[in-house]
Amino acid sequence: MALSASTTLPHSVESVTAVFVNEDFLRHTSELVGGTLESFTVDGDPAGAFNTTTVRTIPTNRMPDLARKFVGESLKVTQLESWGAPEADGSRQSNISLNVAGAPLDVNAVQRLVADGGSTRIELEGTVTSSVPLLGGKIADAAEPMVGKALNIQSTQAQAWLESH
Repeated sequence: MALSASTTLPHSVESVTAVFVNEDFLRHTSELVGGTLESFTVDGDPAGAFNTTTVRTIPTNRMPDLARKFVGESLKVTQLESWGAPEADGSRQSNISLNVAGAPLDVNAVQRLVADGGSTRIELEGTVTSSVPLLGGKIADAAEPMVGKALNIQSTQAQAWLESH
């Protein structure tokens, strides 16, 4: 299944990046969906190229029954992001992969923070796949809306965070 989303925030790429690597913000977005932020690490300086590792536990109560049968009441999700250094105009790109412990899902996405005057256009493109024979497509289909929503929460919540902090 394909993931695709785009939103524009009236803030600079530098400001949006700072929010996306703010541990308090990540805790907030995790708790917003009823989950917990287990850990967050930054490897490198966010002024240049860097990597992040975010580990969350999230409930599965909103997932379809088919998917819940495979994964249980909660999921431990490890999100790895590899950020490139800013381009000349400040735009950035991060490659995102999600590992869902105990679930046969592979999630890979590219997030672009595109400088657009004083605003930032956030573009997300990716895929959700499952390796389960015969049922893999149905599992990916069931998980895709939840994964897409989880990745989009970060973008939509960044606006409110930047306005209140």
